[in-house]
Amino acid sequence: MTKDKDTKTVVPALRFPEFRDGEGWHNVRLIDVTDKRIKWHFTGGPFGSNLKASDYTNSGIRVIQLQNIGDGYFVEDYKIYTSIEKSDELLGCNIYPGNIIMSKMGDPVGRACLIPDNEDRYLMCSDGIKLVIDEDKNDKYFIIKAINAEEFRRKIERSATGSTRKRISLDTLRDLTLLISNNKVEQKKIAECLGSLDDLISAVADKIEILKEYKKGLMQQLFPAEGKTTPAFRFPEFQNAGEWKDTTLGEEVYYENGKAHENDINETGKYIVVNSKFISTDGEVVKYTDNPSCLANKGDILMVLSDVPNGRAIAKCFIVDCNNKYTVNQRVCKLTPKKAVALLLYYSINRNPFLLAFDDGIKQTNLKKDDVLNCLFRLPQEPQEQQRIADCLLSVDELISTEIAKLDQLKAHKKGLMQQLFPKLQ
Repeated sequence: MTKDKDTKTVVPALRFPEFRDGEGWHNVRLIDVTDKRIKWHFTGGPFGSNLKASDYTNSGIRVIQLQNIGDGYFVEDYKIYTSIEKSDELLGCNIYPGNIIMSKMGDPVGRACLIPDNEDRYLMCSDGIKLVIDEDKNDKYFIIKAINAEEFRRKIERSATGSTRKRISLDTLRDLTLLISNNKVEQKKIAECLGSLDDLISAVADKIEILKEYKKGLMQQLFPAEGKTTPAFRFPEFQNAGEWKDTTLGEEVYYENGKAHENDINETGKYIVVNSKFISTDGEVVKYTDNPSCLANKGDILMVLSDVPNGRAIAKCFIVDCNNKYTVNQRVCKLTPKKAVALLLYYSINRNPFLLAFDDGIKQTNLKKDDVLNCLFRLPQEPQEQQRIADCLLSVDELISTEIAKLDQLKAHKKGLMQQLFPKLQ
C-alpha cells in the first residue's frame, strides 16, 4: 500500500498480467464515478412519497419498485403506471438503459443492478436511487461489480440504520467510498470476466426453472385431472390396470404431531430439528438437538401445519431419507405410510390444493389433524405403478438437485473470484 497526496492505493490479490505493473486502485466516493455533466446523475425517485396514486393510470411509463432491484440483476415483475400531469416534474427520476439503480432499504439494503440495454424508459420509486455513470472515465459494467463487491457492501451495511428493516440515506450513500482501478481497460477486462461467469450462472438458473416447469407439466400428465379417474399419460405396462382409487390421508398414513424442541437446541447436536423453517427453505435453515422428542424414520412424510397468510410453507412436505437423523418439531406433523409407496404419497400431498384451500389469505393458517387426514386425492391401485410414477418424478428431482448444486458452486466461485479481483483496504 502506498500514499499519494493522501490518497490510499492498493492492488488486488489477483490481477491480469498486462496490468500487474500498473498503478494501484484508488478509493473514490460513489458520487465521483457518476457523470456530473448530467443534471440528474445521482438522485432518488419521488414515486410513493411526493406523488399520489391518483397521478397515475394503469398503462404507460413503468415505475421501478424495490422488488425490481435484484442483488446484481434486474427483475421484470414491475407494476405499470402513467404520469398524467406531472411528467415534466418527473424528468429527474427518468431511468434509461445503462443506468444503475440501487435500493435505499430492504434486505439486503444497497443491492444494485443495471437497467438492461433492451429495456425502455422507467420512473424510480422513492426507495430507489439512480446513478448515471461517467462512461468517459469508467466502465459501467465494472462499476456495478464494484458496488456489489464485498468491501463496498459491508460499508453500506455498517452505514445503514434501522432495527427491523435497514435503510440508508441518499446523502450517506453518495459519500461512501469504493475501490476502483483508474484504468478503464482494466475495468472492462474485469467486467467481461465476471460477466461471462454471470452468463453461465444465468444459464444454469434458467435450466433449473425449465426443469421445474417440466416437472409441473409431467405431474399434470401422470396424475388424473380433476373429475378424471385415470391420468392422461400412463406407462404401457399399466394401461389396463384399472381406475385410480379415491382415498384420504387418513386411510393411507399414521399421524403424529411433532414436539417442542426449542429448549433443547444445540449447535453441535446429533439430530436435525425439522421445523417449518427447515421445510420452507428446503433445508437451508437448520437447527440441531441431542434430545429428539419425535424421531422420524426413513419414508416418513413431514408436513408444515402452520404458516402466515398466503405463505409458501403451509402443507409443504419433506420426505425423510434415513433413520436416526431427524426429529419433528411442533407445528409439523409426521405421516407414516401404511401400505402406499411413500414417495408417491409425498408427491401427491405436497402443497395439495385440498390443504391449501384452508388458507384464506387473511389470518394465519393452522391445519388441524382432521384437516390433514381428510385430505382427498387419488392413487393407482397397483403398488408397482405407484413406484413407477414415483421413480419417474424422482429422476427429474435429481436432475434439478444436480443443477442447483452446480448453481451454488458457480456462485461460490464468483464470490471467491470477486474477493481476489477486488482489493481491500487494510
